[in-house]
Amino acid sequence: MRREERMTQTQSVTSVTDETFAEEVLQSDVPVLVDFTASWCPPCRMIAPVLEAVAEEQAGRLKVVQLDVDADPATAAAYGVLSMPTLMVFRAGEPVKSMVGARPKRRLLQELSDVV
Repeated sequence: MRREERMTQTQSVTSVTDETFAEEVLQSDVPVLVDFTASWCPPCRMIAPVLEAVAEEQAGRLKVVQLDVDADPATAAAYGVLSMPTLMVFRAGEPVKSMVGARPKRRLLQELSDVV
């Protein structure tokens, strides 16, 4: 199975890999919310529509990407990600916030208010 088939990519949430992480996340001009996810993870599937909505609403202010930890384990290991979903916000190439677990959109937006 190809990587593109394993993780669904939406219009507003793009997939990154170990190879593209630095360019897409660390070198971004805007804060980036990284969804460390896995295809076997039910809470990851639950939060996917929330992340899509946040990505659309915050377009231009916040970039939302997902990284499949099974397909690209090096980045997850580098940042100590052990639970899925882990949501990590990067600003200016550095992680500034980390959240574990699915949450409703309103709560996620509240948690992001200090970093966006």
